[in-house]
Formats: sequence, C-alpha cells, structure tokens
Amino acid sequence: MPAIPSINAPLIEVFSSIQGEGVLIGCRQVFVRFAECNLTCDYCDTPFHAGQTCQIENEPGSGQFNSHDNPICMAEITRLISHWQHISNNVHHSLALTGGEPLLHADLLKSWLPEVISILPVFLETNGTLPAELEKVLPLLDWISMDIKGSAVTGVPTPWADHADFLSISGDRLCHVKFVIDQSTTEDELLEAARLVNRHAPTTPFVLQPRTVASNPVLDGKALMELQVIASAEHRHVRIIPQIHPWLGVD
Repeated sequence: MPAIPSINAPLIEVFSSIQGEGVLIGCRQVFVRFAECNLTCDYCDTPFHAGQTCQIENEPGSGQFNSHDNPICMAEITRLISHWQHISNNVHHSLALTGGEPLLHADLLKSWLPEVISILPVFLETNGTLPAELEKVLPLLDWISMDIKGSAVTGVPTPWADHADFLSISGDRLCHVKFVIDQSTTEDELLEAARLVNRHAPTTPFVLQPRTVASNPVLDGKALMELQVIASAEHRHVRIIPQIHPWLGVD
C-alpha cells in the first residue's frame, strides 16, 4: 500500500489565546494562522507572508514560542492541539483558522480538518471573498466569522458580488458578519453592507467593529451609537463590539 502523503502548510504561528472579536469574544481558542492573503487592506496589522519558519507556542497561553520550518507537517499541529486540550482541562472552545486568508488553502484544509474535528470544533475567520473555496470545506466548519471589506477603511474596492455569494453559501454556520468602521466610513457604504447581510442572513448579528489604533477604538461611544442607528435601518441585529485583546495585552 502506498504511503499516505503528509499534509504540509505555510503557517505564520500557532498559539492559544482569547477570542477578542465578535460574538465569541472571551472564548479560549487554539489559533492557527495561515500565511498569504488575497487582499491588501490598509488597516491590516497582521504579517501574512510565509517565511522560512513559523512560530509555535511552547505551552498554551505562555507567550513563549519556538521556530519550526515552513511549510510544517499538519499532523504535528493535530498532535499539538490534542496535547494542549489534555494538559489544560479542555479549556479551548474551538480551533480558530485565521490568517492571512485561510481559504486560500481550502484543498489542504479539506484534507486536514477531518483529523481535527474530533478534538475541537472549527471556527473560520475569513474575508468572505472566496465563495468557491468555502464550498470545499463548509461541512467541516462549525462557525464562520465573515468580514465585509468596506472600501473607505480598507483602501480597496468592496467585493460586493463575492460577499453576496459567500453569504448565500454560509448558511447557519455564519455566527456574525463583521464590518470595520472608522472616521472614513460613509453612510452609503454602511447601509449597503447592512442591506446585504439582511438580504442573505437576516438573523445573523451584523457587528460594527471600530478600528483599533494604539490599543484603543478610533471612534467614541457617541459616534458608534450613531452608526448603529444608521445600520439598523437595514438590519435588526446590529452590535457594536470592539477588539478586546489589545486591552488584555494578549494576541
């Protein structure tokens, strides 16, 4: 019988931390950050180009990392996730696939995730622009955190058609749709985003996330509540949820 080929992936890092965004805020997760992204958003603060090595945390939540060669064998990551659950009282709520854009590696995920889902359910963080890739892995996912990439904040045209297709495919695995806002966010773009979510996912929370600069939201409470009122004209479930991990001093 021929040997089963190993599954290797270009990663940035693997670590245990607290989910700091959206409706699962506060949940402990194992984060697997994949390299590469198909967008270049102005506000992105995450390195996503693959290097010769990736960083893997020594112990869950320790903040101490060792370097490992890239691409890394994902069987090692599976064993690591299982070990971390065993030594930490099963503290982890889920496995968070993040990036970069994890769906650029959809074929790899389709092969790897069946090994993992018996250990932890899977939470996908995605820019919501690759609907065909989502279809490949959708049955293996438990939650999808989708972004709508507003051009006023990202500096790139909003891919409305891709977002619409992505929303229509996601179904009940969509736990929220996130929209980053700052002083440049326009009323027209906010309404269009809320309208899109309401059309395809009317019961899904639409999360307005103020852009974070120097560990603080760039918009004050008054401005945030005004934008919430505007978005509520098109969608009933609008929430204001800032990033919390900068305040907690964790990644």
